[in-house]
Amino acid sequence: MIADVLTETSSKMDKAVEVAKDDFATVRSGRANPQLFQRILVDYYGSPTPLEQLASINNTDARSIVISPYDKTALKDIEQGIRDAPNLGVNPTNDGTIIRVTMPELTEERRKEYVKLVRGKGEDARVAVRNIRRKGKDDLDALKGDVGDDEVARGEKELEQITKSHTDAIDEALKRKEAELLEV
Repeated sequence: MIADVLTETSSKMDKAVEVAKDDFATVRSGRANPQLFQRILVDYYGSPTPLEQLASINNTDARSIVISPYDKTALKDIEQGIRDAPNLGVNPTNDGTIIRVTMPELTEERRKEYVKLVRGKGEDARVAVRNIRRKGKDDLDALKGDVGDDEVARGEKELEQITKSHTDAIDEALKRKEAELLEV
């Protein structure tokens, strides 16, 4: 029973780490990256639709992205969705069939803003992992009547190790993203 609680807790923490890494990928660094555009929502026939469902996204060089809509009538809506996206700071150009986005160079001030943003996302991810740990600890405490106190104490120690490894993974991903952002 303790192993089940620890396995479930660990898998939830794995998902929280993956979400954190995906969040970090949506913050732009100096290079053009198609992942930046995956979470952009476009008003497509009245409903918000992720851009990746409406178009193919390719990068042609280090600072350019080409977006080819599957439905050419959605071109203006996609262009508007990109323009309205927070934390991108790009101005797309539309030639009637595709949309080109050139990523401007980041200023030192903007890079520092993005580092703060990424640190906030990292802290949110660590809080999520700690909340999962709290739930796991509550589940272990609920087992005290069924199994011995020593077993529960061992389970709690293992839970702490699992939590530490996941928060370390978040910190490592955060460190990599900060280095990427500050790289000129």
